[in-house]
Amino acid sequence: MTYAGLPGVVETREALGETTLVVDPARVVETCLLLRDDHGFNMLSDVTAVDYLGWGDVGVAGYIGTARGRNLNEPGSQGLARAPEPKPKRFAVVYQLLRVSDEPARVQLTAWLDEGETIQSVISVWPAADWFEREVYDMFGLAFEGHPNL
Repeated sequence: MTYAGLPGVVETREALGETTLVVDPARVVETCLLLRDDHGFNMLSDVTAVDYLGWGDVGVAGYIGTARGRNLNEPGSQGLARAPEPKPKRFAVVYQLLRVSDEPARVQLTAWLDEGETIQSVISVWPAADWFEREVYDMFGLAFEGHPNL
């Protein structure tokens, strides 16, 4: 499916069989409405956030899993040291959307925020966002404008 020209979408990424749409935080509600009404994404399965504080600093290289798991006593990169790609801002707010129909599909929305920035609540689009947004607020301190109970 193509999402070219969808308002609010800054970038489209395809990786590991999934589509990620990077959206402008100021237009997240508009983008979600279009995905629901015009593209059939009728289920919000999750809203979460990722904190990239310190990402890319010296010593951060990630872990590579093996069939036996990973050894916490060994170097994180297991000899394959490389610096992770820089992130545009400290936080990523991530929305997982599903289309439950004859043509099922999944799409992930990502909106980048810095500390102190806010994002619009999508409760008006998917009422199920209420609990997810509250959890993100409680765990990361990210505020959702228009949320009835932060």
